[in-house]
Amino acid sequence: MSGVDLLIEEHKNISRMLVVIRKVCFKLIETKEMDYDDFYNIINFIKNFADNHHHKKEEIFLFNRMVEHLGEAGKNAITHGMLVEHDLGRLYIKNLEEALKNLKDGNEEAKLDIIANAISYATLLENHIHREDNVIFSFAKRKLSEDILKTVNEECYKYEEENSHTREENIGILETLEEKYK
Repeated sequence: MSGVDLLIEEHKNISRMLVVIRKVCFKLIETKEMDYDDFYNIINFIKNFADNHHHKKEEIFLFNRMVEHLGEAGKNAITHGMLVEHDLGRLYIKNLEEALKNLKDGNEEAKLDIIANAISYATLLENHIHREDNVIFSFAKRKLSEDILKTVNEECYKYEEENSHTREENIGILETLEEKYK
């Protein structure tokens, strides 16, 4: 499996969490009961697995090389597309954390911000993953040299080996939430 294929596999786990996000938000709408722990577990998964683990590999090992070696098309696709969406996702999560704090402080209307930011994140990432899997990664596989792709593979797998605890811990969080929100 190549480094790019590893990134695609990780997208499957992130997509599973996006389903959980929708279910947690729907439960909040239906029952009006807030489960802070579930939202904080979602945030931890997003920060630790989706962003720090997965996006880090994309940004450092693959995207930088695409910008460097694929000319204007590579630069535009990454700097004006993928990286902007990564930053927007981070903003939604920051806003989600703030909304959770506001709700804890007694602002019941913060439930709107919780749902808005969680669903906005999920929708953004659904579309983002589709673009990466079907456009960006295919472009990288077609246009980057074999030597560069080999380096990406080596770096991705070395990082994965050194950080396997992050993957295992977060897949555990994902499976626990999936079981709860069947």
